[in-house]
Amino acid sequence: MTTEQSATFADLGLSDELLESVLEAGYEHPTPIQEKSIPHVLMGRDVLGGAQTGTGKTASYALPMIDILASGSSKARMPRALVLAPTRELAQQIAGNFTTYSKRHSITHAVLIGGESMGDQERALEASPDVLIATPGRLLDMFGRGRVIMSGVKTLVIDEADRMLDMGFIPDVEKIVGLLPRIRQTLFFSATLGPEIRSLADRFLINPKEVKVSPSATVALTVAHTMISVTQRDKPRLLRDLIKQKNVQTAIIFCNRKRDVATLSEALQRFGLNAGGLHGDMAQYKRSEMLESFKSGKVTLLVSSDVAGRGLDIENVSHVFNFDVPMHAEDYVHRVGRTGRAGRTGTAITLVTKDDARYVDSIRRLTGQPLPVEPPEAVTKPAPALKKMAPEAATEPEVPTEATKVAPAVEDKPAAEPQRDAAPDTSEKRERKPRSRPRRAEKPPAEKPAQRTEGNKDDRQRAAKSRSEPKRDGVVGMGEHMPDFMRDPGGSSGDR
Repeated sequence: MTTEQSATFADLGLSDELLESVLEAGYEHPTPIQEKSIPHVLMGRDVLGGAQTGTGKTASYALPMIDILASGSSKARMPRALVLAPTRELAQQIAGNFTTYSKRHSITHAVLIGGESMGDQERALEASPDVLIATPGRLLDMFGRGRVIMSGVKTLVIDEADRMLDMGFIPDVEKIVGLLPRIRQTLFFSATLGPEIRSLADRFLINPKEVKVSPSATVALTVAHTMISVTQRDKPRLLRDLIKQKNVQTAIIFCNRKRDVATLSEALQRFGLNAGGLHGDMAQYKRSEMLESFKSGKVTLLVSSDVAGRGLDIENVSHVFNFDVPMHAEDYVHRVGRTGRAGRTGTAITLVTKDDARYVDSIRRLTGQPLPVEPPEAVTKPAPALKKMAPEAATEPEVPTEATKVAPAVEDKPAAEPQRDAAPDTSEKRERKPRSRPRRAEKPPAEKPAQRTEGNKDDRQRAAKSRSEPKRDGVVGMGEHMPDFMRDPGGSSGDR
């Protein structure tokens, strides 16, 4: 035990230039997986490595590969080493590690991942990289276009092999392995070493040295695990309460489905929480921007699918929330491995519904942990205080209601001061009638009836005079309009 604690990178047989780069990066003692793997990789043996996430698997193959590749050079489009990664984020992280460790070496590398410019990656291949870091799909695309030649690969690394299996990349990996030389060194790393992983290792490796620093699928001892029973409907509310009550500074919230990532992140933003989403359907530049925002602290809550559950080394993640229980027990190990890294403490909280019982049982069998499911009341103790605040908040609006009660009384007083006989309804009618009557009186036709009455009086007077006069002989119907020649000569002069 004392020997393990006092081991240094110099004891592993690394070059002086590489030791300076490692010390400059801040590493003094190797992790168990590094201490056991590096000597065998330097010897050229195939390695089957099993260790939980956050234990330094990347350095366990990157450091010896840099020393091996230091002698020699690559040709255009013919890399000498190939590293396969299941996700773009992991590939970029591996590239960052090679950049850090190879500062004092002339080792170059190129990254082939989806979502990036094909032209830029083709130009990177023309620069004769020594190490090619790629996802399986983009590598096969480049090979199909004749942009990369893999007959010069001497070292193959398959990182996160169990994730490759879960994501369905094994057929692509088998195609790629078939394109490589038979005589090569293969390094096969996985967080879990189940039967399927061992079956793959038997096909890809030749007499490998198995390096296992901890039981398969163990979880870090620095992580506190909590499982809470909840209904599907109450999940968002319980998550918000936990974030506020648990003093969460930075956290990753995992969802099983990509569409739930966007929905949940938007819901958290509406409640004033600094949240962002990350899933596989996002464009690569958006994924990179979101990761940089989370690493820099601009985003404190990262809602993610299992894309971010593998291989990402993000410092100071205090909490991991499983909004959905993972369907594969191995994913639980990788999710909770995002916190409690490098000896730090962390907290993993999982929200469990009644339909998740079989998934929880699988996690218990795989990890060997009891993981009891507790009710929300046992975890969210400050919750009653929040309930007490609700009635107080409800009484505050009662103040304006009293003001509204006074308002009608103030309105009734001015209504009583005017004349009582002028009721509101009748006043409106009386106001309308005077407006209508003057209009009729002021109209010019109002004088016509008087003229008509005068004319009617004249007519009546003439009619009465005609009736008072003695009847004359004449033609019936002619009346006053009888011509003179038809009148009686004797009577006509007398009438006039």
